[in-house]
Amino acid sequence: QVQLVESGGGLVQPGGSLRLSCAASGFTLDYYAIAWFRQAPGKEREGISCIGISDGSTYYLDSVKGRFTISRDNAKNTVYLQMNSLKPEDTAVYYCATGRSGGQVCPLADYWGQGTQVTVSS
Repeated sequence: QVQLVESGGGLVQPGGSLRLSCAASGFTLDYYAIAWFRQAPGKEREGISCIGISDGSTYYLDSVKGRFTISRDNAKNTVYLQMNSLKPEDTAVYYCATGRSGGQVCPLADYWGQGTQVTVSS
């Protein structure tokens, strides 16, 4: 049973930080690329970051580049998304996903977590 569980979301003030975690069970993440997505109400789901399998390659959506950092801890079977300098427009449900190779740094989203809510507000 492949499962991904996100955690770490919550309410934070603009300019604040959160670290999201994506814990995998039923398989090891060692040999999988990982993607983070987010979706705000009424808006399309957008891919915001990916980390590759073995070459350390990363991808960031332009709107989060320089503020967000994706990383992995294979020993803990967990990936992270460190989010700094948060803005109200970052408010969304954040999802992690993995799956088959997408041909570049980001994988196909064959497996999804249930999401964690991030709210950036004063």
